[in-house]
Amino acid sequence: MIRTIHWKQAILVIALASTSLTGCVPVESTGSGTGATGTGSVKYADAVYSADVRSVQFYSRSNNLGDVLAPPIVSIDQSAPLMLEFDRMTAPRARAVVKLYHCNADWQPSQLQPLQFVQDYNEFYILEVEPSAGTKVPYWHYRFQLPRVKLSGNYVMEVSEEGGNLLLSRRFSVFEDQVSVGLRPVATSGAGDRYERQQMDFNIFYPQYPLVNPAQEIKVVLRQNHRWDNAKYFTRPTFIQEAQRRLEYQLFEPEQAFLGLSEFRPLDTRSERYSGIGVERRDNSTNPDRVFAVPGRSRAGAAYSTQPDANGKFIFGSREYGNAPLNADYQQVFFQLQAPEPAPGPVYIFGGLTDWQLQEPLRMTYDAENQVYTGSALLKQGYYNYYFALKGANGQADARYFEGSHFETENVYDVLVYYRPPGSRADLIIGYSTITFNPQR
Repeated sequence: MIRTIHWKQAILVIALASTSLTGCVPVESTGSGTGATGTGSVKYADAVYSADVRSVQFYSRSNNLGDVLAPPIVSIDQSAPLMLEFDRMTAPRARAVVKLYHCNADWQPSQLQPLQFVQDYNEFYILEVEPSAGTKVPYWHYRFQLPRVKLSGNYVMEVSEEGGNLLLSRRFSVFEDQVSVGLRPVATSGAGDRYERQQMDFNIFYPQYPLVNPAQEIKVVLRQNHRWDNAKYFTRPTFIQEAQRRLEYQLFEPEQAFLGLSEFRPLDTRSERYSGIGVERRDNSTNPDRVFAVPGRSRAGAAYSTQPDANGKFIFGSREYGNAPLNADYQQVFFQLQAPEPAPGPVYIFGGLTDWQLQEPLRMTYDAENQVYTGSALLKQGYYNYYFALKGANGQADARYFEGSHFETENVYDVLVYYRPPGSRADLIIGYSTITFNPQR
C-alpha cells in the first residue's frame, strides 16, 4: 500500500496553472515561560480563539509544490517536519508561545508527562514574524516548524501570546510502521442511497508485532479527506484471523460508509487583474478589494460532474506579486446561493476554510424577494474549495442537501491504527495508510 500519495496534487497544479484567470485538557507543563497561557480553555478541535487570527495552514513539508495541501500527519522519524503558518491582523503585542499535549485516540488527555514526549521544555517561541508587503490590508505573518516528538499518537498544539491570550489550537498525529494496513474500496451494500455512498473495507496485518488482546486494545479511525468532523471510529474488528495474524474490518452497515458528495466548488482569487475560476467579477476600487463569486445553484439530484479540486482545502497565492505569505492581499468575498425557497435550517459556507465547522460569520442570509442566500468573508488571495451546507437537526453539517452525493466522486481516505501496549499510559499510533477512491487521471 502506498503510504504517501499526492492524491490530487498533480491534477490540481495543472488545473491551477492553466486557469486564466473538540476539548483536550492539557497535562501539566514543564515549560519555563514567565506567564500563564490560559490553557484551561484550550480545545482539542482545530480552533481559533482570537478574532485577529486568520489564514491558518498546518501541513507536513516535503519541499513539493503542493505541500500546504498535505495533512498534519507524519511518521515517527519526522523526516517531513510539520509547519504552522498564520496571519494576525493587528500588530503583535507579545511573543507567541507553542505548547504540545499528548492525547489518546478519543482526544482525551493521556497520562504522559511532557518530558516523556518532547525533547526539551514544553514551551517554544515563534521567531519568524514578518509584516505584509504592499497590501491594502496590513497583517503580520507567523511561521513555525514544530519540534520533534518522541512518541507516536495524537497531539494538540496550542499557540498563545506570552501572558495568557490564546490564539489557536491545531491537532496532528504521528505514526509508527509497526503494522500494515490494506485498504480496499468496495461496492456499498443494501438499497436506498447506495449510489451516494463510498465504502472502504480494510485489513490490519501484524506478522511481527506482538499485539495483546487485539479485539479489545486496537482502535481504528477512518477519515475522509483528512477530516475529523465526520471520522468513523471502530473499537472491534469484524473478524480475527489468528493464524494469519490479521484483523478484518468489513463494514456492512450503511452508516459505516461515507457519503461521496460532489467535487468541491472552486474559487480562485489569486489575480487582481482577472477573474479566476469561480469568480464572476471583482471591484478593486474599494479597500479591501471586493470579489463576487459565481452564484451557486443546488446540485442535489444533478448528475455527477468531474472536475479537479483540492478536497475542500485551500492554497494562498498572488499571481501579480508572487510571494504568497507576505504579498497576497485580503479581499472581501461575496457568495450567493440561488434557492426558490428557504431551506429547513441555517445555511453556511463550509470547508477547510471554516476548519470543517459551521461558523457563524460564514452563516448565510436568505433574501426572499430575490430568492437567494448571501454571505461574505474576508479571505486571503488564493485558491479555495467550499460547499454550501445545511445545519441539520443534529447540529452537524449536511452538505448533501445542496451538493448532492455520488459514488463516483474522488475522495481520499486514510486509516489510523491505535494501540495501548500493556503497562503503558497512552494510545500510540502503530499503523497508517491512505488511498484515493475513484482517482482522476
